[in-house]
Amino acid sequence: MTAQTADLVGEVRTFVQEEILPLESTFLKHGFRAVLPSLQSVRQKVKARGWWLPPLPQPLGLGLSLGAFARLSEELGRSPLGHYAFNTQAPDIGNMEVLLKHGTPEQKERFLKPLAAGEIRSSFGMTEPEYPGSNPVWMNTTAVLEGDEWVINGHKWFTTGFEGSAFCIVMCLTDPEHPNPYARASQIIVPTETPGLEPVRKISVMGEAGEDWMSHSEIRLNQVRVPRENLLGERGRGFAIAQERLGPGRIHHCMRWIGIAQRSFEMMCQYAAKRELAPGKPLGSRQAIQHLIAEAKAEIHAARLMVLDAAEKVEQQGAEGARVEISLIKYFVAGVLQRVLDGAIQVHGGLGMSDDLPLSFFYRHERAARIYDGADEVHKTVVARAALKEYGLEVSL
Repeated sequence: MTAQTADLVGEVRTFVQEEILPLESTFLKHGFRAVLPSLQSVRQKVKARGWWLPPLPQPLGLGLSLGAFARLSEELGRSPLGHYAFNTQAPDIGNMEVLLKHGTPEQKERFLKPLAAGEIRSSFGMTEPEYPGSNPVWMNTTAVLEGDEWVINGHKWFTTGFEGSAFCIVMCLTDPEHPNPYARASQIIVPTETPGLEPVRKISVMGEAGEDWMSHSEIRLNQVRVPRENLLGERGRGFAIAQERLGPGRIHHCMRWIGIAQRSFEMMCQYAAKRELAPGKPLGSRQAIQHLIAEAKAEIHAARLMVLDAAEKVEQQGAEGARVEISLIKYFVAGVLQRVLDGAIQVHGGLGMSDDLPLSFFYRHERAARIYDGADEVHKTVVARAALKEYGLEVSL
């Protein structure tokens, strides 16, 4: 880290501790909407300090490099509310990056500008219940150009933050017969008030449906009509654009997971140091607990260095050039997160299972880390195929 980045990270760590963590108790007991008024106040403080939208270029944001924002993302990841406070929450930050790069001037004015200002939210519709997410080019949502309008029909689910969003970027087939399966889909911007765009339900995740941004929806698109100008980027480039956003996005996610793991580790150590099994015998005096702590510390440190290395390669060679490194960190860091969280809950015993602490919330919602943006098995295959290719073995799909 540069001295400037180190100073910023330190200041943000203090800000998260003082301004965001105190909101968690209300959030865990009463839900996201209960803390929204307070979060809006926190957002104004973030803007006043010049920290708004750290990864986006000026004048929209702070203009941090991917590596510098990775450091910051770890600090924000310590709380479920951290990224939202800085307007870098998924899927909005990915949608902003895509609009910034591929949006027309009109799209930037109508959609990007209010989204970057935090005046609206957005969602992203890609996954379909009828098809495996591990094969993202296989889908059934179609968009047919009729005159000056796209007519969209389809079915999406796990559309994060759809409830309360102003628009959804929908992945759909615009050229279903194209010989190249990676050139069949496009991304189209669909305002959520458009007739025919219907919410089916909020999907309950391990017993919790959530609300507002912190929820996932199943939606249907029945004869949805939007202007042809709502096509985002070039026709047939939907998959390529999605890959562009997923590269840096996985850096963001992985550093957020490390923030969760680091906070869980600290909570585990604090509890092990003070909790007594018997008078004068703290939990941390037991060798089994000491080994758990040592292993967790090593894994977090290794994961952090791997992600920062991947971020550097993305900056130098782009997401495609760092494809193997991105796959490596995706499954490795997700595994570290699961193991550290599980260990922290185990050390806390019954308290760790309760909603008195954020551990159980993290455990419920971050189990998906090994599934979304590519399941572990997909990323392991990418890494193994690249490794075997160096030894002369070409493995086909």
